[in-house]
Amino acid sequence: MKKSEAEPVIRHLCHVWGDEVDIPRAAESEPSFLTFKSWLDQKGYGHYLNFRSVRGASADAELWFDEEFKQQWRN
Repeated sequence: MKKSEAEPVIRHLCHVWGDEVDIPRAAESEPSFLTFKSWLDQKGYGHYLNFRSVRGASADAELWFDEEFKQQWRN
């Protein structure tokens, strides 16, 4: 899988997960990337984290996660 293919899927799955666990999409919430990553594995989506990246697939996915949940200040 290519990084460019994984990004839109991971960003979409952020919101699927957020809706499922009732995470508000506001900067005041502090959702956990590790919990999201575990959910990806449990739901069979873990393969979307298998792409080449200079920073590493998990680091890129965490950045996208933070952007989707307005948590860029953590980076």
